[in-house]
Amino acid sequence: MTFRSHMPQALLQAREAALRGEVPVGAVLCDPSGRVVAAAGNRTRELSDPTAHAEILAIREACARAGSERLPGHTLWVTLEPCPMCAAAISAARISTLYYGASDPRMGGVAHGARVFDHPQCHHRPQVYDGIASAESQALLRGFFGARR
Repeated sequence: MTFRSHMPQALLQAREAALRGEVPVGAVLCDPSGRVVAAAGNRTRELSDPTAHAEILAIREACARAGSERLPGHTLWVTLEPCPMCAAAISAARISTLYYGASDPRMGGVAHGARVFDHPQCHHRPQVYDGIASAESQALLRGFFGARR
């Protein structure tokens, strides 16, 4: 299998979220063969649901399709460092690899803040690759919040 980045599709999901008035974060989940099985952007406002982060929505969809609460061998592409809630869900779903774009020093839960995967209580630690298309991810976020100030 040839490596293929799915960050462009995650960025598309983030841009679509921004058009809906949501914080522009997008996620794409791929099965072990690299096929996209779920893609989502934030929908917390639209669904009046504080858990409707892009990662959670993609995990829910992929688990429903798989008929399982676990997604071993799957990869998740996210435009922003997952928060602690999303990092815990990634661990619970046993996702093998996490790729993310922009770091989130304020609310991140992977390399910042809670550092969920570093806790001894963490049952599963995915491989993590950060900084993928980080400049574009950051630009989307800065543009979104700058327009609201």
